[in-house]
Amino acid sequence: MVKTFLTLAAASTLFVACSTTASRSNGADSSGSAAEDTSAVSVETKAANTSYKPAFAGQTRIGAVKTGTAFESKVLTSDLKSPWGIVQLPDGKFLITEKGGTMKIVNQSGVVGAALSGVPAVDPKGQGGLLGITIDPAFEQNRMVYWAFSEPVSGGNHTSLAKGKLSADEKSIENATVIYRATPAYNGSLHYGGRVIFDRQGNLLLSTGERSDMVTRPQSQDTNSGLGKIIRITTDGKPAAGNPFLTNGQGRPEIYSYGHRNVQSLSIHPVTGDIWEAEFGPRGGDEINLVQAGKNYGWPTITYGIEYSGKTIGDGIQQKEGMEQPVYYWDPVISPSGMTFYSGKGISEWKNNLFIGGLSGMHIARLVIENNKVTGEERLLSGENQRFRAVIEGNDGALYAVTDQGRLYWIGKK
Repeated sequence: MVKTFLTLAAASTLFVACSTTASRSNGADSSGSAAEDTSAVSVETKAANTSYKPAFAGQTRIGAVKTGTAFESKVLTSDLKSPWGIVQLPDGKFLITEKGGTMKIVNQSGVVGAALSGVPAVDPKGQGGLLGITIDPAFEQNRMVYWAFSEPVSGGNHTSLAKGKLSADEKSIENATVIYRATPAYNGSLHYGGRVIFDRQGNLLLSTGERSDMVTRPQSQDTNSGLGKIIRITTDGKPAAGNPFLTNGQGRPEIYSYGHRNVQSLSIHPVTGDIWEAEFGPRGGDEINLVQAGKNYGWPTITYGIEYSGKTIGDGIQQKEGMEQPVYYWDPVISPSGMTFYSGKGISEWKNNLFIGGLSGMHIARLVIENNKVTGEERLLSGENQRFRAVIEGNDGALYAVTDQGRLYWIGKK
């Protein structure tokens, strides 16, 4: 078991404990107190891809903060295969999706169970596969599970949302049913979105991508397309009450917000109940957004990024009337995938902070948010050299994270 110990030292020195297998484990770039050690210096040291100016102070490269509470990380298992989504069951076990199409239960000791039967086939090419997962708020009574996946269909594939019942013996998913499909289908392998959570009203929130290619990219702005959206539906797959286009005929009734690129992160603020998301930018322009009903988040009309080729995207503008600004953005990117607000149950100074898995960034980003503005940033577990795919808060007040390389981490108070 790999352990990382983080403590506050006079010179912010990191003390790293290595496992008996001699695996080097570096828990964070810095440690300290968020309340006391805010700096004007950002955690980002690399040059930006663009010279674009933020719309307001603190929208990017906010000052670094340092966790003062001593905490540690442990690798519970390295035996997963490209895990993508993770949810904790009431008994403490984890239900984890693997990109290739398998769903497995892992106990708190890190023992990985056999693949559950009854899970529909996925299209695992490229960024597709078995994606985000959540459980019903009434799981202890109904044992219902909900998951997103890239569903192979005539004409290609699309992001779909299914539900099924976890069997009593925890060996299968019973009566799996697809309740929503983000049409139109497209013969591609990129930008599925695929995160799924419940809101405070008991409705499902599903993120979809705009499928990346130039031909599909404009559909992010099309309210009659399911691509590049936050979808809000009931557990039966029906448009949820209060959706912005439910009755006005100006868009699909299941759409909650639009103008998104590729959203792989969704979380509910523990105090306000607000919906937050993170989405991938191209070269630069990863975003954190506070999601509001009917709002347009701009892609691809406005962006803080550029094409991978280096060319300007569209008119090269970052602001436009009627389009929302991100609360925060990164340039260069960290590739945000999977995030959670933290309740403060285990580490009080982290209360209401946002934790985001970074794929290309290979760290977990901690954002301190006050009055819907980011006031500090920290990078955790940056020495692990892992692509962090998802982060959740566990029943015990610890954070749990999965990585593309197959690890499940526990991160908690020392």
